[in-house]
Amino acid sequence: MQLRLEFEETRIAGLVLAKVGNPSREEPLQTSKQVFRVDDEDQPLLTGIFTRPFRTLQGQRFQHHSALEKHEMNQVAKALFTGPDGLLEQGQAIATRLYSKSNHPNIKSGDLCVAMLEGVKWEGEVKRALCILKSESVTPFLSIATRDGDLELHTEQGIYPEKIDKGCLILEHFEEKGFYVLTFDRAGHESRFWVRDFLGVVPIADDNLFSKRVAEMAVAAVASQPKAEAAEDDSPPWEANKAASEALSYFDGKKKFSLQEFEEQALRTPEARAKFAEERRKLEEEEGVKLDDEFAISKREVSKARKLMKSVMKFDTGVEVRLKPKVASDPEGVIEHGHDDERDMRFVKIYYRKDYVK
Repeated sequence: MQLRLEFEETRIAGLVLAKVGNPSREEPLQTSKQVFRVDDEDQPLLTGIFTRPFRTLQGQRFQHHSALEKHEMNQVAKALFTGPDGLLEQGQAIATRLYSKSNHPNIKSGDLCVAMLEGVKWEGEVKRALCILKSESVTPFLSIATRDGDLELHTEQGIYPEKIDKGCLILEHFEEKGFYVLTFDRAGHESRFWVRDFLGVVPIADDNLFSKRVAEMAVAAVASQPKAEAAEDDSPPWEANKAASEALSYFDGKKKFSLQEFEEQALRTPEARAKFAEERRKLEEEEGVKLDDEFAISKREVSKARKLMKSVMKFDTGVEVRLKPKVASDPEGVIEHGHDDERDMRFVKIYYRKDYVK
């Protein structure tokens, strides 16, 4: 579920800051002793930095296995939306909770910002929101300053706004079912403690989410099927990527998804159907999302899945070749494949005019 959020009139009402270490490494927790107020001239810049990551994320909500009243983060947000004067106390509580969840040796220490935002618009209504950002790295930067009539060069360490590692935006909405949450973690699925252990959120189950997840699982199901081992099999190694594109074509021209119809038309082999069932089970177990057998198709989510689908060829030699979808769908003249009889190995040959160094 995605709400149409607008931040043009948003202001930061106050900030609570913290340095959150890792208890397993005996690193301390330090929290600010008073609420930091942002000057008027700094409001546009800081508000833009704080809200920019949340414009295109999928909606989630707080969930507790027994009762929502026992969900610590949901109760903290509820207390703040009821009485925003408690920002310092609740901000310190958020930092303490994050510190207690940071015991794993792979979890990095970092700087934490807890901000109360006012003037957030969704669907025309003005709401408040709680923004939590964590930066796990610092970037060196230079500044030139005037001193005694001359200029000096200074070096400092600071947070790079474009590389904030983790964040969440808790919107004053859906209180009775668990507040509406947008969240990101640059570490991806490798680090689940932020979403699962610290926040305790699950995706909001709706047609958008179902369309997105089914499209992703369809690609995983058909693209993961192993190629035949025989040297006589001269099918190209990117054929699995074409199969993924064909699986997504099921959604074209349809308004409603049917699992039975999808399995018959898009998952054409027993192996693909078994892989899809495995991906579905993992989704329901790990994310707590019960996938319906029928739902209205979100064309936008399917289109996004198609655009984001990365065509990757993986080989047993440790080499990976990544193709853009346009090339994967029509590789003629760009890529060749064959079999080297002397080495008894397959190969791919790539043609290009220029190489680009990133």
